[in-house]
Order: sequence, then C-alpha cells, then structure tokens
Amino acid sequence: MDALEAILSRRSVRRYTNEQIDDETTQKLLAAAMSAPSAANEQPWEFIIIRDRAMLDAIPTFSPFASMVKHAPLGILVCADTRNVIAPRFWVEDCSAATQNLLLAAHALGLGAVWTGVYPMDGHVAGFTKHCHLPEGVVPLAFVVVGHPAEAPPAQNRFSEDRIHSNVW
Repeated sequence: MDALEAILSRRSVRRYTNEQIDDETTQKLLAAAMSAPSAANEQPWEFIIIRDRAMLDAIPTFSPFASMVKHAPLGILVCADTRNVIAPRFWVEDCSAATQNLLLAAHALGLGAVWTGVYPMDGHVAGFTKHCHLPEGVVPLAFVVVGHPAEAPPAQNRFSEDRIHSNVW
C-alpha cells in the first residue's frame, strides 16, 4: 500500500479478531512511530506495549473511550518524557505525529487500530500513570488499541473546498 492510499483509506477500527500480533509486527509499528518528525529532533516519545490481558481489561475503568481494548490483543501507550526536553512546548505535536505514523503503519500492515485520547484529560492521565507505573515527568498522550480487524469501515472522502483559503481567510 502506498502512502497516499494508506492516508486516504485509514479508518478507526474498534472490533478485532482473536489473532495475536507478533513481536516483529509490533516492532515495525514502533519503528514507524519513531520515524515521525519532532521539534528540534528531540524525539520525546516513549511507548508502553501492553499485551497482558488483565492490564488491558482494566483500562476501560479509567479510560472509557478505550472499551474496545477488552477484545484486542495489543495496546500501545504513547507517552512523552518531558524531563530535560529542550523544546518543552512541542511534545504534544511530536507525540501526535508519532501516533499518526503508528496508525498509518498498522493500516498498511493490514491491522486495525484506533487512537483513544488520554491527554489532557486529568482522570485518564492519572489512570494510565498509575496503571503503567509512569515516573514523574512522563506524560501519557494517547492510547492506541491494535488488532486484526473484524470490521472494515469504508474510506470516507473528507476533502472540503470550503476549508481551503488562499493567502487570507
């Protein structure tokens, strides 16, 4: 799948089969995520790979948007290590770019994934911080649920001429 096809056809997938995702595939997802651009090439991202069934099943108790994780084999928590960063106001953009790369890689590899929001919702941030034993200064931004898709949401054309402005509003 070429890059443009992946971008235009990627959809959030919330239903998965029971098939597991192997370590090699997970590493490809993370390599894509870590290829994202970042301010000052800081690369503040850190990733928590969650496969433990009990840990996955507990996540909806503090992050209800991630309820589909109860039927997925893998969750990836995208965090920023904000300790000692030189561009501290850009970690959200940096980790968001990494998250988008992860989603596109999952789609290109035939997997389904959905980005569930964590930051800036205080309860979700606190829940993941406690659940994954994050040290002070490491902030969870997004939780990506990944699995082999049991559904195929159709691509949507979201292009809108009305949102394009030339030179001025």
